[in-house]
Amino acid sequence: MYANVIIEISIKKLDKYFVYKIPKELEDKIKIGMRVLVPFNNQKLEGFVMELMKEYKAEFEIKEIIDLVDKEAILNSEMLSLGKYIANSTLCSLISAYQTMLPKAYKANHNTNIAIKKVRYLVLNKKIKEVSDYIENTKYIKQQELLEKIIIEDKVKINSLNSTINTLIKHGLIRIIEEEENRYHPDIITTKKEIKLNEQQEKVTEEIINSLENSITYLLYGITGSGKTEVYIQIIKEVLKKDKTAIVLVPEISLTAQIVSRFTNQFKDNIAILHSGLSDGERYDEYRKIIKKEVKIVIGARSAIFAPLTNLGIIIIDEEHTPSYKQDSNPRYNAIDIAKKRSKYHKCPVVLGSATPSLESFARASNKVYKLLTLTKRAGLATLPKIHIVDMKEEVKKHNFIFSNLLKLKIEEKLKNNEQVILLLNRRGYSSMITCQACGYVAKCPRCDISLTYHKTTNTLRCHYCGFKTPKYDICPNCHSNELKDYGLGTQKLEEEIRKMFPTYKIIRMDADTTGKKGMHSKITKEFLEHKYDILLGTQMIAKGLDFPLVTLVGVINADMSLNIADFRSSERTFQLLSQVSGRAGRAGCPGEVIIQTYNEKHYSIKYAKNHNYLGFYQEEMKLRKTLKYPPYYYLVLVKINSKDYELGFKHAHKIGDFLRKNLDKNTIILGPTMANVFRINNIYNYQCIIKYRNDDNLFKSLKTINEHYKKENKVDIAIDFEPTKL
Repeated sequence: MYANVIIEISIKKLDKYFVYKIPKELEDKIKIGMRVLVPFNNQKLEGFVMELMKEYKAEFEIKEIIDLVDKEAILNSEMLSLGKYIANSTLCSLISAYQTMLPKAYKANHNTNIAIKKVRYLVLNKKIKEVSDYIENTKYIKQQELLEKIIIEDKVKINSLNSTINTLIKHGLIRIIEEEENRYHPDIITTKKEIKLNEQQEKVTEEIINSLENSITYLLYGITGSGKTEVYIQIIKEVLKKDKTAIVLVPEISLTAQIVSRFTNQFKDNIAILHSGLSDGERYDEYRKIIKKEVKIVIGARSAIFAPLTNLGIIIIDEEHTPSYKQDSNPRYNAIDIAKKRSKYHKCPVVLGSATPSLESFARASNKVYKLLTLTKRAGLATLPKIHIVDMKEEVKKHNFIFSNLLKLKIEEKLKNNEQVILLLNRRGYSSMITCQACGYVAKCPRCDISLTYHKTTNTLRCHYCGFKTPKYDICPNCHSNELKDYGLGTQKLEEEIRKMFPTYKIIRMDADTTGKKGMHSKITKEFLEHKYDILLGTQMIAKGLDFPLVTLVGVINADMSLNIADFRSSERTFQLLSQVSGRAGRAGCPGEVIIQTYNEKHYSIKYAKNHNYLGFYQEEMKLRKTLKYPPYYYLVLVKINSKDYELGFKHAHKIGDFLRKNLDKNTIILGPTMANVFRINNIYNYQCIIKYRNDDNLFKSLKTINEHYKKENKVDIAIDFEPTKL
């Protein structure tokens, strides 16, 4: 017998099957989807078995499989099919598709060594009466105490042996057992909140429950605080009654703490968690719970869509508009596309939930591709917050560069009432750049075309693209003056300013710097919910999904920031961010207020956010998209051409542009090649072509030709991104 195997190396030119002979002793054990250890050149590598063959005619000697890595298949038939779909639809290698679907412990990787965590316990080896008799007759106190403890607790955990334990084992009174221990223990916020749905929630829940046997995609458009999570919980209860399983995706690690708590209070330990904040060992343990069918609900970020649950009954994607559901690196899949693929396989619904749906999703719902469900009222007694727009052009005249008079006044008012405040600034660090006032020098990354960000807590200048960092210098390296000044506002500087203004109140910051350590998202969320802090400030990770009953004021420090990004979605992103962060205020019956500080108060995304008017924004933005031929009226493909050699990259970028113009439909629009927005990252030059199309039969074939051609090119790398989230 022979096997077709894909090996662990994801180099494009090795994206093919390799044939290996199966040793006689493995023939009855080997299965498609298993990992095997194989010889490759002078190495030992792991790979996945893709096909089994009784015979194979070869003109050269076929090497033998060394051993099986697994006792059972890692990739079931659905996962095998899904990997092929990803490889074909995103033009990535097959091995990279499978590797992205699995936690590290299950990837094909010969150097991985993640084991099951075993814990040793002492248990009784004789009947309680015999043990009790021994306790009465022995003069050794430590033996008595240990035996009594085991009787009370059934089993006692041990780290090492001692003379007391050895003696009791020798007498046959106790024995050691080993049990598997889960490494992940989420910090659960216990609530006794009874779920009582209002009329709108009941109608939406009933509609979805009645379609649990059908592959249908719902868009649940519910305003912030309308109780979408309660709807999800009720649907999943019905799914579990049918002995089926559920996947719930959330876009940010920061959201998992609250949503896991909400779900755990309802479903106890019937949940597995999968997200990047877990260690490799923790992910392995959670994944094993799924494989062993110990849980029926999986909650996690993007990659949790690949959870190997069988008999899926529902897939829920919360905050569906979030760009993080699309992977930017290879393979460039979208979790929503994978959800729809799995929905067809399992004949179950997909629910896409959002207070600010993406234009593409809402357009699909308007065209009845998705089924639209709406929640227009906040749950319980909560009402939408009142939003104030502050023109910072006028405030600057009063020397208010960070906080307007109104925001300062409102923060003070809320804090005096023992209420909480959230402040959003979508830029981490202390300041956005260091500039010399004498010569105009700007501190830039030596490897990227981007200015370095100053981080005061570590006194370093950092590149947020490649990770380069250097100690902050006080003398200008260009003119040697001491006129270096920091400009711009980051979350660190904002924290410093707010502490000066309100020194007696407790402030916590949530951004990529403060949440770098494991478990910090959960810790900050829990402590703010318990009112250990009065003010929470941070980046966009605090904008979505979080529910803090005592928050009655949200302040947006610089609402224009996302409008200044050179991207056709910048207005949509701004509207979504403002609407989402505004939704954090007034969620528990106390009236909420939002203050949006802006230099561009007349921009339509800000005006519509002020009035909680998603439909108004949608209609206005759709007119622009139609005129400019952008999604959802046109599809997009981004072709990236990257090289360490400036001239070579330039040459091949134009070669690709010419090929596309020659081979694509005359109605397809090709922009470029041009330099990417950040032209140089980590000393690699980035060019790009943007393709806008509606229907083009030649498109996929042409892109596949380009992809195949550049598998053999070592000095130029091509990346093809279908429906990119940023250009």
